Amino acid sequence: MNYTLIKDVLDLVAEFEIHNKDSKFHNDIKGFKSWIKSEENSGKKLIKEPDWEGKSNGRSPESFINTSLVHMNRYAKTYSKSAIYNSEFSTQEDFIYLIVLQSLGEMSKMELIKKNIHEKPTGIKIIDRLLDKKWIEQKVSKKDKRIRMVNITELGKNALKNQMDKIRQATKIVTGNLSWDEKMELIRLLQKLDDFHQPIYHENIDSESLLEMVYTNYLTTNN
Repeated sequence: MNYTLIKDVLDLVAEFEIHNKDSKFHNDIKGFKSWIKSEENSGKKLIKEPDWEGKSNGRSPESFINTSLVHMNRYAKTYSKSAIYNSEFSTQEDFIYLIVLQSLGEMSKMELIKKNIHEKPTGIKIIDRLLDKKWIEQKVSKKDKRIRMVNITELGKNALKNQMDKIRQATKIVTGNLSWDEKMELIRLLQKLDDFHQPIYHENIDSESLLEMVYTNYLTTNN
């Protein structure tokens, strides 16, 4: 007997019951088959709900996703530290700022800081460190003399080039054993999350009202 198949069918039935809370389909085999056909026709994948740590004790998927993202950031930092070990780079932010400038070209200091989702004081420290090393240069904006524009120098490009092999190794390690299709799906999901959070971040909402504002205006109206 194929017990794996039986388990998959039972999981699919459980998924059907969750999605059919509004009784759109009859709660019988005919309704179950109609639901499967509807899902297939809509182009949706019948996704088996995975297990996660704490699920049986009521831990929400949102809680697990948040914790996993924090963990992934910490894993990535450990590999980044190894990538810049015994080099001229002080932190991973140093080479990330250089990569942004090399990829996107000249921009204002604040644009560079916002691209990296940093607070202004933190971003200015990184930029000053790069200026001291002469890896970037700054000049007054032609459009607004109050704005300082920054760009990567040849010294900065060379510093990046000398470390890029190890940086690429680190980035490959972070994506672990994901297949190509899984990487593409992860990119799609991360871009979707970034598209959601980026405009909120750039509104510079104060911490006191941030949660309530976002939850009311962005989540309750869309979920």
